[in-house]
Amino acid sequence: MNNILLSPPAAFLILLAGLLIMSRLLAMLSLKKKEGPGNGGTKSYACGEDAATNLVQPDYGQFFPFAFFFTILHVMTLMVTSAPVIDPQSIALAVFYVIGAVAALFILFRS
Repeated sequence: MNNILLSPPAAFLILLAGLLIMSRLLAMLSLKKKEGPGNGGTKSYACGEDAATNLVQPDYGQFFPFAFFFTILHVMTLMVTSAPVIDPQSIALAVFYVIGAVAALFILFRS
């Protein structure tokens, strides 16, 4: 009966109560908002510009090849480093992943 406080539901409720109390105490110390909704307090910040449309149009054409590059290399690294060295089949699988990653990089950055 004295281990009831260590059960997961009881520990969760104790921590939740403690966090709610701490949140209320720290809310009294926080800075209060000086601008109301009528003074632009709810408007999003647009780099100091008061424009109706978004002037920045990012081009993801250069982002996606690098995202795929890092994804391919990270998956290959994970597979190669987690393959056990003792088993010859796992070494063959790791070599297969390296060859596949090299082929994928050639396809990704073809000219």
